[in-house]
Amino acid sequence: MPSAEPNERAPHAGTGASYAAAGVDIEAGDRAVELMKEWVKKTKRPEVLGGLGGFAGLFDASALKRYERPLLASATDGVGTKVDLARKMGVYDTIGHDLVGMVVDDLVVCGAEPLFMTDYICVGKVHPERVAAIVKGIAEGCVLAGCALVGGETAEHPGLLGPDDFDVAGAGTGVVEYGQLLGADRIREGDAVIAMASSGLHSNGYSLVRHVVFDRAGMSLDQHVEEFGRTLGEELLEPTRIYSLDCLALTRTTEVHGFSHITGGGLANNLARVIPDHLHATVDRSTWTPGAVFDLVGRAGNVERLELEKTLNMGVGMMAIVPEASADVALQTLADRGVDAWVAGEIVGRGDHRDGAELTGDYAK
Repeated sequence: MPSAEPNERAPHAGTGASYAAAGVDIEAGDRAVELMKEWVKKTKRPEVLGGLGGFAGLFDASALKRYERPLLASATDGVGTKVDLARKMGVYDTIGHDLVGMVVDDLVVCGAEPLFMTDYICVGKVHPERVAAIVKGIAEGCVLAGCALVGGETAEHPGLLGPDDFDVAGAGTGVVEYGQLLGADRIREGDAVIAMASSGLHSNGYSLVRHVVFDRAGMSLDQHVEEFGRTLGEELLEPTRIYSLDCLALTRTTEVHGFSHITGGGLANNLARVIPDHLHATVDRSTWTPGAVFDLVGRAGNVERLELEKTLNMGVGMMAIVPEASADVALQTLADRGVDAWVAGEIVGRGDHRDGAELTGDYAK
């Protein structure tokens, strides 16, 4: 069998250029697919046809006949520079949760049920077990979100990425009944703003976090942090909480006017995206205490509070806007599902407010 390496001493037949010599290992890719199949199976919904190996994933759209006027919702996202921490720690089965959360929780903001996802994993070199671990995390996230993983792509890019470098992205599709579509037109003055606790940083602001804790504070991933009760790396890799089924449960148990997924841009900016022009959302900081990781980032980098708030979620991963009369039922529904939630603010008239949302007061100690 000819070597995959160039051979200058014997430039005879069989030593020409090849895909393998260029750095692409098709056999390793096939091995990765075999390893991930068992995890993808766990995400299968009744509407999914076929399995891995085809050129496209299939979803039986006849299931949408039960809708009077089905609207398809789509979203796409990635995990950002958090993947660099996963690489450095050699932990690959958690960032899939981050990927799924970033996608499906955008879908559910309009009231859509996530139906299926596809993923894209780009690597410098295919390490089958590593790729399978990433897909395992994506599949586990899909199970938590109630959606199927119907396909994906693993692309090997030698020369563009180092042998251990990789990135992940994904796209999802959901469906919502036209008459149940959530949005700014439903929100009313007097509505309550309910905050749902995040699991930590989720997947946003890591460029700031990495700069602060590594470049400025000189910390290391294996450094034990007393406030966390674990290492810095373990805290920073804490997976994104997935709220889609919790939000859908809210829409079934009580009246909901809107959701806001708190991602890049922070709480106020993301909440403002769902507030109509004539209204304003006020959120009282005193209703919660951000987790220790947010305090650490602020102290280690001497980061001003407003800078933290426009970059990080500050302990709130999702917000629901409900009629004031529905707040108690909403909180009970979330508590029954194990989601820490509280009334954090309200919707008021725009008045002299220039922005759609603002934070007031000081965080609880």
